[in-house]
Amino acid sequence: MGRYLILGLVQGLTEFLPVSSSAHLVFGKALLGLDPPGTVLEGVLHLGTLLAVMICFRRDIAELLLGAARGEPKSKRYLCLLLLGTVPAVVMGLLLREGIERAFSAVRLAGGLLLVTGVLLWSAERMLRRGPHGRLGLFQALAVGLAQAAALLPGISRSGATISVGILTGLDASEAARFSFLLAIPAIAGAGLFSVFSSAPGVHGEEVLGVAIGGVVAFASGLFAIRFLLSLLFRGRLVPFAIYCFAVGLCALFLG
Repeated sequence: MGRYLILGLVQGLTEFLPVSSSAHLVFGKALLGLDPPGTVLEGVLHLGTLLAVMICFRRDIAELLLGAARGEPKSKRYLCLLLLGTVPAVVMGLLLREGIERAFSAVRLAGGLLLVTGVLLWSAERMLRRGPHGRLGLFQALAVGLAQAAALLPGISRSGATISVGILTGLDASEAARFSFLLAIPAIAGAGLFSVFSSAPGVHGEEVLGVAIGGVVAFASGLFAIRFLLSLLFRGRLVPFAIYCFAVGLCALFLG
C-alpha cells in the first residue's frame, strides 16, 4: 500500500508543478519496482488530480458555462478556443497510443524530455520580464494545444509546457495559467477514464484498495500543488522549476 500512496503523492504534486508527472511516475515505478495493473493506476491518479483542478477553478468553470448558456459571445469564444486547444492531444493520443504507452517504460527518454521542459520554463520566465502581453487568440490556443499534445510523452510537463508556450506566444502569467488549467480538464478526464475502463477488469483484491488510496492522495496533493504553482507563477518564478528539471533529467540520462 505504501507504494501506491507514494505514487499518488508524486502524481498529485507533479501533475501541476511544471516538472512532469509522467516522468516521475516512470522514475517512481522503476525505483520502487511497482508494476501497476495495466494503465488503471495512471487513470485513477489522473482523475484524482482532475477533481483538484475542477475545485480550484470552479468559479471560472461556472462563469464560462453560465455565460455560454446565456449566449454571451465572450464565453462562447473562450469555449471554442478550449475546444481548438484540445484537438491536438486527442489526435495524437489516438494515432500514437501504442508508442506513447511504450514510452512510459523508457527512463532515459523521460530524462531527455525533462531537459526540454526545463528550457521552456527558463525561456518563459525571461519572457515574463519583458512587460505587457497580448490577449488569447486562435494562434495562442493552437500553440498551447500542441504543447499539451507533446506532454502525452513522459518528461514533457503538461502544466510547464502549456503555461510556458502560452507566455512565449504573448499571454500574461494569469491568462496562460487559466487557459492551461481549463484546457487540462477534458484532456485529463479523457485519458483518465479511458485508462480506467480499459484496464479495470484486470484489477483485483489488494490492488483495488491501493489504487483507490493513490487516487485520494493525488487529489489532496494536487490541491496543494496548484496553489503553490500559481503563487510562484504570479511572481514570475519559473527558473527554480527549470533547474530541477535539468538536474533530474541529467540524472535519468546517466543513471537510466
